[in-house]
Amino acid sequence: MLNSVELKDYMLRNPVKVNQRDDLFVAIDLIVSNKISGLCVVDDDNNLVGVLSETDCLKAILGARYNQESSVGPVRDVMTRDVFTVTSQADIVDVAQQMMKRGFRRCPVVDKGKLVGQITCRQLLNGVEKFPEKQT
Repeated sequence: MLNSVELKDYMLRNPVKVNQRDDLFVAIDLIVSNKISGLCVVDDDNNLVGVLSETDCLKAILGARYNQESSVGPVRDVMTRDVFTVTSQADIVDVAQQMMKRGFRRCPVVDKGKLVGQITCRQLLNGVEKFPEKQT
């Protein structure tokens, strides 16, 4: 049986993020240059307002091209707003189970609405790998 460990011990404390007002191509550049599959989207006060995935970006670009539009606009127009989040005090095993159940590879970590980190499958694996076996 695995012992309980808080998420804050394994989360990424400075996830790559973008402001909701930024142009979509700014976000795409961050995704490509950081070799990640998505970003957290925040407002001016660092409140999480959504997430932006590679798929969201591709849909927006292809849609603009199909509609013969000259620009794609700001991140807020194409981001996903309904986001599953967890707190930094959450149990890492519970978070892993929820992410598996929902099919998520990453999850924003928020405290009082503010983005404080992100947990990914890789961090979860790192955390689980270090769990000591419970002695009976």
